[in-house]
Amino acid sequence: MPISAVDAISPAFQHAKQQLLQPFRFSQWVRLALVGFLAGELGSGGGCNSSFNLPSSHHQRGTEQFLGAAWPSQFADHPAMLVGLIASLIVVGLGLFVLFIYINSVMRFILFDSIVAKECHIRQGWVRRQPHGRRFFVWQILLMLVSFAALVLLIGVPVAFAWAVGWFDHPGQHLLPLVLGGVLLFFLFLALVVVLAVVHVMTKDFVVPQMALEDLSAFEGWRRLWLWLKAEKGGYAGYIGVKIGLAIAAGIALAIITLIVFLMLLIPIGGVGVAAVLAWKAAGLTWDIYTLSLAVVAGCIVLALLIFVFSLISVPVIVFFPAYSIYFLAPRYPALAALLTPPPPDSAAPGSPAADAPPLPFTPAPLG
Repeated sequence: MPISAVDAISPAFQHAKQQLLQPFRFSQWVRLALVGFLAGELGSGGGCNSSFNLPSSHHQRGTEQFLGAAWPSQFADHPAMLVGLIASLIVVGLGLFVLFIYINSVMRFILFDSIVAKECHIRQGWVRRQPHGRRFFVWQILLMLVSFAALVLLIGVPVAFAWAVGWFDHPGQHLLPLVLGGVLLFFLFLALVVVLAVVHVMTKDFVVPQMALEDLSAFEGWRRLWLWLKAEKGGYAGYIGVKIGLAIAAGIALAIITLIVFLMLLIPIGGVGVAAVLAWKAAGLTWDIYTLSLAVVAGCIVLALLIFVFSLISVPVIVFFPAYSIYFLAPRYPALAALLTPPPPDSAAPGSPAADAPPLPFTPAPLG
């Protein structure tokens, strides 16, 4: 019988404990950290809120002076070089983004296999799951394009209408429709974000297992999932609600642990940074294309180290949330249930050679 969203918490927790601690294997933690990061599972324990603090007007002159002093003279003397650098960075950035989406698509299936088998094998999984990853990659690209088109229509059409009727020419005379329209656009944008987030969660939690076990496309998996949703609206709504609560709790716990660990790392990293600045000044170096490249490489190394540490801290979350979705889905999806709990060997028909043979020692795989 299908279990509730609350009932799936306990077997998922037991599963995570067995996979990570019985026995503890650091190499498995490292592999799961890498797979979880590339699969985009770090955000399952709570989103990362980024805030951009704009400088006030009385700091603007100092900022401009700093940028003017630090900016390489080659870019100031040759604007074409700056334009070429920006264009190259945009092209490289888009290429890396598409590459990361492809890697993310394959790693999603490797993570699924790692949770089901309680073993993480990246190389074998990469070879085996590339066909499934390509199908999921196409789905993700199409979903991004649809999301971008919906965002353009949602914001672009009302803004174009307001511009056409002249509301922006004299905003003081059209304050009420501008305020009401802005509020309406905000709630429509929020609704769009919620819908896209639910679609993303449902796809990776309930469509990916179908693609992995039955070699389906994402569209066929969603067709099946839509039938399940219509037949059990309350169960899946409860799953989303419980998962939001679990994500908030996990996010708070991860934030506290990460803050403590990062404060511990701040001393050695800060010491190296101070030593580098002192050596920089002692050598009389100035900003040019070479020193700027060196600073970028050093910053990337520090960032990679911090991401690796955060990924290791997040491994319990990386394992728990996919396990939670698997144990919630298994009673509703026979193929997954059969994978988790294979039938015992004594199910052969009476009188058959298999039934007459002495029983083999067998221990069914526990749900936890």
